[in-house]
Amino acid sequence: MSNALPPLHEGHAPITLQQLFREALYAFEEWDTEVTEPIVMFEGKIIPVSVVFEAMRECTDIVPNNIVSAVTERLTKPWEGEGPLDTMTFSTAARVMGVLVRKRLLVVNNGVDVAAVVAESQTAEQSDR
Repeated sequence: MSNALPPLHEGHAPITLQQLFREALYAFEEWDTEVTEPIVMFEGKIIPVSVVFEAMRECTDIVPNNIVSAVTERLTKPWEGEGPLDTMTFSTAARVMGVLVRKRLLVVNNGVDVAAVVAESQTAEQSDR
């Protein structure tokens, strides 16, 4: 599904992907106790927030301050980067948010990693073909 999103170009994300990251972050903020992870829409397609975060894992662009705050508020330890907070990259933010999505999914699914179960069943299905 990650091919449904625009690719990075030499570590830089198009503005549409940066905006989608922001939407995914806001969707995560509003995630209550549903079993499934939040989704965002991109060009008429439903995209789970984890896919957006995964697409930005290699992005070297600097995160705007408002996104830095939204990410660091969720950390259990204080953020300590190489420099001031305003130099957090989308890569760092995406990795943090990816971990937070997986942790939340484990909690709401009573310790069952649904993504791993689905991936395992897809792998088994493909090998049966």
